Amino acid sequence: MPEEKRPVARPQNLILENRKRLVLSGVKEVVSFDETALSLETDLGRLEVRGNGMHIDSFDTKSGDMTVSGDIYATVYREVSEPRGFIKRVFK
Repeated sequence: MPEEKRPVARPQNLILENRKRLVLSGVKEVVSFDETALSLETDLGRLEVRGNGMHIDSFDTKSGDMTVSGDIYATVYREVSEPRGFIKRVFK
């Protein structure tokens, strides 16, 4: 049986410097952003960043590197569940 080839995930790194600067790698896309919340799709799942006065200083879409500044007080990975339709609920 042939081996399945999976895409190789980029390294995922989070570096928080003095709760004022967050350096990230492995970012695929920005899902939503305002100065208090940042939602990112990463190679390892959805990442939520919470804080105040946050700004995206840089984001390289090719490398997946991002820098965020502001008062950062939380980073949390979230499981993204698929929306469940009526049929899926009935025949689970």
